[in-house]
Amino acid sequence: MATVSFRKIEKAYGPVKVIHGISFDIADGEFVVLVGPSGCGKSTLLRMLAGLEEISGGEILIDDTVVNDLESKDRDIAMVFQSYALYPHMTVRENMAFSLRLRKADAKHTAERVAHAAKILNLDALLERYPKELSGGQRQRVAMGRAIVRDPKVFLFDEPLSNLDAKLRVAMRAEIKALHQRLKTTTVYVTHDQIEAMTMADRIVVMHDGIVEQIGTPLELYDRPGNLFVAQFIGSPAMNVLPGVLQKEGGQAGVSAMGALWPVAHAVGGRHGQPVHYGIRPGDLKLAAAGVPAQVVVVEPTGAETELLLQVGSGSSTQQIVLVLHGRTDARPGETVHLAIDGAKAHVFDGQSGQRL
Repeated sequence: MATVSFRKIEKAYGPVKVIHGISFDIADGEFVVLVGPSGCGKSTLLRMLAGLEEISGGEILIDDTVVNDLESKDRDIAMVFQSYALYPHMTVRENMAFSLRLRKADAKHTAERVAHAAKILNLDALLERYPKELSGGQRQRVAMGRAIVRDPKVFLFDEPLSNLDAKLRVAMRAEIKALHQRLKTTTVYVTHDQIEAMTMADRIVVMHDGIVEQIGTPLELYDRPGNLFVAQFIGSPAMNVLPGVLQKEGGQAGVSAMGALWPVAHAVGGRHGQPVHYGIRPGDLKLAAAGVPAQVVVVEPTGAETELLLQVGSGSSTQQIVLVLHGRTDARPGETVHLAIDGAKAHVFDGQSGQRL
């Protein structure tokens, strides 16, 4: 196991800079997920850690040793790719043993390591098969097994589940998390799927346009997003965000938006009359006999939950928001309902900078 440190990391392709001075540390044995939209630089950062991309500026350290100029094979890391990258002419056993064969490891030691990894990943019965004879999930487990066999200091995962169907992704998420809990190896995992990030990470690094927007545990990012980007990126369905004006008079606080006053906790920062963005998560809205009026646009039952697409406001000032009910409802499209909102669950962001108030 190992610590990993990024110190003012920069990456440029010619005159175009794609990583802008990123710095953070990963603790020994920690599972850290880099998450963000396509093009934010997360895979580039991972590939620089792996030694597959040159570093334009700054330092990367593994166990306090600068690895900028070390070859990938000398960094004691193992990477699992989105495309599995298995050798089609080799069996599962041969694929898993290949890295040890390159090191000219003892045959008995290699066999033991392969057997150990196969047992962990339930691949014992598949060792003599070829990749074309395996399902997508089985191929991904073989790719993980090949990484385990190396017993590296750091595991790197580059969107390993994006080629799998939805049900298999959920199962593989649990497998990878259980694997980490068993091996306790420092792990850096890249994904654009914030649900993967929320369910797997010890800490999440949210990236956007080559910078780090916020770092924290999944629940820290969900409960107290530091800015508007993180608020709208973390959580599914996404947070509802309404443009409005902060009202702070007579010991009460609220946000005037879409023709209604939306409650907030009195402790919110900012000044009276300040332009803001008001955020409320779909699960924190409730139907009530009185409150903010909204018109039902679409009702989407999913079984245990029901999603309502609602329209708030009137005339030229309207916006659609989402409400998630735990249960079912008699509400129908076209009806007017009323929303009860707990001000303590609301989020308020500066109208210009997007920073949390």
